[in-house]
Amino acid sequence: MRKWLVAGAAVVVAVGIAAAATAMFRPGAPEPTATRAAAPTHSATPTPTAPPTPTRTGPAANTASYDLAPLPTVDVYLVDPHLPLDPAPNARATGLVAYPAKTAIPVFATPTGAPVASLAEHPRESGGAFPVITAYTDWVEVLLVGREGVPPSGNAHQTSGWLRRAEVRLADNSTHIVVNLSKHTIDLVTSAGTTRVADDFGWGTPATPTPVGRTFVMEVAVAPALTYTRGHPIVYLATQSQTLRGFDGQGVAVTAIHYHDAHAGAISNGCIRVDAHAIGLLDTVPPGTVVYIQK
Repeated sequence: MRKWLVAGAAVVVAVGIAAAATAMFRPGAPEPTATRAAAPTHSATPTPTAPPTPTRTGPAANTASYDLAPLPTVDVYLVDPHLPLDPAPNARATGLVAYPAKTAIPVFATPTGAPVASLAEHPRESGGAFPVITAYTDWVEVLLVGREGVPPSGNAHQTSGWLRRAEVRLADNSTHIVVNLSKHTIDLVTSAGTTRVADDFGWGTPATPTPVGRTFVMEVAVAPALTYTRGHPIVYLATQSQTLRGFDGQGVAVTAIHYHDAHAGAISNGCIRVDAHAIGLLDTVPPGTVVYIQK
């Protein structure tokens, strides 16, 4: 069958060529008109263009040098009325964490002013990671440790500050903890999903309430001297009591999430008391992890 098709096609082609030749040379037939090929066109040489300039955001850069020696150092013991409070305690953070990239860097209350404190690369009683709540081209606003004031007359809410972006290292940390005081739930949120840590826990009494708003994990550590923790790690938070000057005569009133035998109801001085299972789920969260404490 295939041979017949090929042969038939050859006959058709041959007949077509013969017919075309007869038409071309038949007397009286018009001579074919020659078609001139169009002259090639040349496109204009493209003009190189510069890459687009990235859009700059936020306040202008500050490259001034400062003597940090006279400035107070940011740590959990600091009380400084020049430290600003968290401007949006119920807002979500950026998912970034800032680490000081030098031995000490200046902290600004506003990007347009002079520094009000210094921040060490390895702060005392802290993991050195500070969650970013606002990020611009040349500046980042972070949550800090320390207090603006001391109760009962001073304001002990969560503090913040501005750092020059060139003086920090930024890293991603979208992990966060959500504590809901009215629902009595704690959730750990990671890139893998949400884990229910607790369906009940202990919280602050009316006289010593658990501070609400956003704060962060300073560090996770075992404190053998605090025997009520039964050797379990303590998740230390940056926020401090808003009614107590200090715990047990100390100059700080740092709150925490920790184990306690009694871990239900309004029974603490502001800390979140949980069972062994719950603290076991939280003891690997990195410093700088944001904690949202909701009413």
